[in-house]
Amino acid sequence: MARSGASRLRGGLGIAALCYVGIDYLRRVSPSWHATLQPKLWLVLALAAICRAPFYPHWSTELRSVLPFLGSLLFMLVALALEATSVHFVTALLGLDWHRTALPLPDTGQWLFLALNEKLPTVVVQVLRAPLIGLHHYLMLFLMLAFSVLFDCVKAPGLGLGARYMFTMAVGRLLRVITFLSTILPSARPWCASARFEIPNHPHPWLQKYYVPYASDLNMIRQLLREDMSNAPIGDYPAEIIPEWGRMKFLVNILRPSSAALSGDGTSWFSTLKRTGGGCNDLIYSGHMLVAVLTAMAWTEAYPGWTSAGIWFLVLHSTQREIRERHHYSVDCIVAIYVGILLWRTINLFWSAKDQSKTFRLEQLAQIEGRLVQAAKDADLEKVREMLYELNNPVQGQNPTKRALWGFAAVVIIFSLGIGLLAFTLTADG
Repeated sequence: MARSGASRLRGGLGIAALCYVGIDYLRRVSPSWHATLQPKLWLVLALAAICRAPFYPHWSTELRSVLPFLGSLLFMLVALALEATSVHFVTALLGLDWHRTALPLPDTGQWLFLALNEKLPTVVVQVLRAPLIGLHHYLMLFLMLAFSVLFDCVKAPGLGLGARYMFTMAVGRLLRVITFLSTILPSARPWCASARFEIPNHPHPWLQKYYVPYASDLNMIRQLLREDMSNAPIGDYPAEIIPEWGRMKFLVNILRPSSAALSGDGTSWFSTLKRTGGGCNDLIYSGHMLVAVLTAMAWTEAYPGWTSAGIWFLVLHSTQREIRERHHYSVDCIVAIYVGILLWRTINLFWSAKDQSKTFRLEQLAQIEGRLVQAAKDADLEKVREMLYELNNPVQGQNPTKRALWGFAAVVIIFSLGIGLLAFTLTADG
């Protein structure tokens, strides 16, 4: 009977995920239905988590995952801040004139989808074009997966799963920064930088010396190869604008604000950085696709089945939309897919929390083995249950009180729901 109930709960996670994606898509086809159903769905999911929390038997296990979770969260936030700064830097470095004139790279994926538009039935093309899922959907799908530990849909601890997800995301973002800083590629949307960035038209002084003289003059390139020194004359460019940003003045050389971006309160560095968004260069590899792949990998590992297969279908759908709509070149999406898969698998080899938990439980079992055998001989089932519960919910060091666990549970639920609401709000526009 208990197993049947657990099976129904496990099946319910897939249905909840499908309902979430389907109801959110209604904003495109029926905004009135979306406005009615989405708040109700969120309310039902939140109430279900809150009502289930008091009966969750693994809070002590979750408690041991708090430090890795908080450490991974901090690591991810630092990585995202570095990425946002780097994204602005690669756009500001070359100036708006370069972005307006640089031609997009030839992309066989774009050509393929244009050709398929002519060959496939209209209904299929419309499905391929449809914005079925976005960045915030993948983040919410992972949050639902992590919360499902409350219903025994996936193995505890949920905070441990969240810590690994954020740690892998941070590593992926740092690798992405290294990659797109190495070689600057033109955007597939040449108008993007002019529409979104307030930076000078001319290139950075560093590029005025080391890039511009050799960008198009073949003789200068040959001379550079012979001498391996930059001896070309530097053109006449406007002086760089240096605003009063106080302690953040070191960002001037990175963000390169124009006069329109200046303000007198000394805080315009933040408003300048906020305009970065997803950037206006081709940033190899795709950050959106990295999030999608890591979410799919987490579902595949923790909750295999038809739902995971459906999420992988949505990942492929997102891939072709990124290429079709020229948010990324094909290579960006392809690289993001195999980098995401390899990162998830590789970090799993070094993610020691699971192995430490097994080792600790084996040590605990060895300590209570004699008492467990004696209780079994005495047919003391209550004692056996108590010892097995302690074994399955270990906490190293002093055992927390029930009041402490309840307080911890309340903090985790409120904090997690807050993160979910914040992530949904900040990423709802893609």
